[in-house]
Amino acid sequence: MEDLFGAGRDDAAGIDDGHDDADGHDDSRDDSGTSGPAARSAAPRSPLAVRMRPRTLDDVVGQQHLLGQGSPLRQLAAGSEATGPAGPSSVILWGPPGTGKTTLAHVIAKGPGRKFVELSAITAGVKDVRRVMDEALTARDLYKTTTVLFLDEIHRFNKAQQDALLPGVENRWVVLVAATTENPSFSVVSPLLSRSLLLTLKPLTDADVEGLLQRATADPRGLNGKAALSAEALAHLVRLSGGDARRALTALEAAAGVAFGDADDTDAVVAGAAGTGTADPVTIQLRHTERALDAASVRYDRAGDQHYDVASAFIKSIRGSDVDAALHYLARMLEAGEDPRFVARRIVISAAEDVGMADPTALQTAVAAAQAVQLIGMPEGRIILAEAVVHLATAPKSNAAYMGINQAIADVRAGLGNGIPAHLRDAHYPGSKQLGHGKGYKYAHDAPHAVATQQYPPDDLVGRNYYLPTANGAERDIAARLDRLRRIIRGT
Repeated sequence: MEDLFGAGRDDAAGIDDGHDDADGHDDSRDDSGTSGPAARSAAPRSPLAVRMRPRTLDDVVGQQHLLGQGSPLRQLAAGSEATGPAGPSSVILWGPPGTGKTTLAHVIAKGPGRKFVELSAITAGVKDVRRVMDEALTARDLYKTTTVLFLDEIHRFNKAQQDALLPGVENRWVVLVAATTENPSFSVVSPLLSRSLLLTLKPLTDADVEGLLQRATADPRGLNGKAALSAEALAHLVRLSGGDARRALTALEAAAGVAFGDADDTDAVVAGAAGTGTADPVTIQLRHTERALDAASVRYDRAGDQHYDVASAFIKSIRGSDVDAALHYLARMLEAGEDPRFVARRIVISAAEDVGMADPTALQTAVAAAQAVQLIGMPEGRIILAEAVVHLATAPKSNAAYMGINQAIADVRAGLGNGIPAHLRDAHYPGSKQLGHGKGYKYAHDAPHAVATQQYPPDDLVGRNYYLPTANGAERDIAARLDRLRRIIRGT
């Protein structure tokens, strides 16, 4: 059976050399001197993510904030054709997995007049770094060639290994392109940071990943038009990618394998898609992505009804003290890719609105959770959010503070609360005492228990109670104390 995933040729390094035939097929022959489908299907294929690696910076998806005209990456990619007096700068690419760090390095490698060397900090040592430096110096002096050293996972190098890079970077024997997923401020030595430009890569947007997947289905290096994505399958792959291009393409390739396996007559389908028949391309459906990834599609639309429905059910479950349901809806939102900061904000609101003074520590937990999620991020943030949800759902409930402020606002909007008692008004500015401001004011700390009998509300609101504590949790004690306070203050 013919290779279902296109036949864009892979070179020895697993990188497409850009010399595909017009139909996307490879002319390479097998050992017997034959060519065709049998020879092509026998050859091992590079992963789809490798085959779809961009050839130029214009093909790169996302990271447009780093790819403007004249940017350091543009200068690096231009190679010996770069204009202007400035030479190439060493760069440290910092960002999450799948955002294009390795891709950018390989695009830069194609620049004219450049020698490209790739090392991984996982396997390389000081000896390897020094060998590259010696060869780079020779290439510069004898052949006028600049060496670009791509060092992946630089945060895995210790201080001594990183120090070995300094002479070459400082004297530009090599142009270092280093990639890391960890904050370089903590994982890269200061001298190397000062000699390099730190460029921060951002996670791909949903639109970026969607465009990448659509391109991969049509491109001869990818699925070569032999497969099409349904809207539901596309949305599922985008959600599960988490802004990671490599993860998205790997998932697409797996889902395509399932889809072709389900086809009744794969050979006929492929032949039709190649133009020798009439059959349509295989459609990758939602069920194919679910089977390939062993992950059910979460019915959730971050911009539609599901966003509001699930969030509503989440808050009502906390209010209703159903901790299990609350955790379910929390998991549902997080698995669907909901912004954890949105979830944290809802938890903070619920702590004040639904738990309130029945457990005053609930708000402290909620605020701490919101700050921790902002600091740590996902996926570990789910643990923090879960702790806050469990606290709120199992806490005693009171909406007395919430109802109290609502009633107070309603009275203000109704025009109640005329004026302020004279003895409470500011008496610090000249002439205020002549107006009677502050006259007769009783300093609370001079009274027994620091509670004085005097009027605080406006005349038309004397005796109005807004806060009505419940008998739940801590409010049971607050209710008794509040009753005593009101009697003393009002003199009743």
